[in-house]
Amino acid sequence: VQLQASGGGLVQPGVSLRLSCAASGRTFSNYAVGWFRQPPGKEREFVAAISWNGGSTYYADSVKGRFTISRDNAKKMVYLQMNSLKPEDTAVYHCAARRRFYSGTAGDEYDYWGWGTQVTVSS
Repeated sequence: VQLQASGGGLVQPGVSLRLSCAASGRTFSNYAVGWFRQPPGKEREFVAAISWNGGSTYYADSVKGRFTISRDNAKKMVYLQMNSLKPEDTAVYHCAARRRFYSGTAGDEYDYWGWGTQVTVSS
């Protein structure tokens, strides 16, 4: 499975942005997917995750209520809708896939990683 995140950019606080993760591979629909981010100078952190069929989702406390993860297996896409962005959301965002139906919150639980996309929230 190959993954590519896109949709990042420079935005002002309070606005919305939608990240996309495009996947290749026939078995993608059987994999859980997570979004992680790495703020400048900090460790990578979990953001959100979704199970293979979209039936279960998980969020970091810092984004709960503002971010929504979703997927379209027919298109082999996973999305991260980010609303009410804050400067502390500034980071490189990566999507990752796990060879399991259900997702985890630790980076080492994931098997495939894509290149990230930069999100900068600044006035």
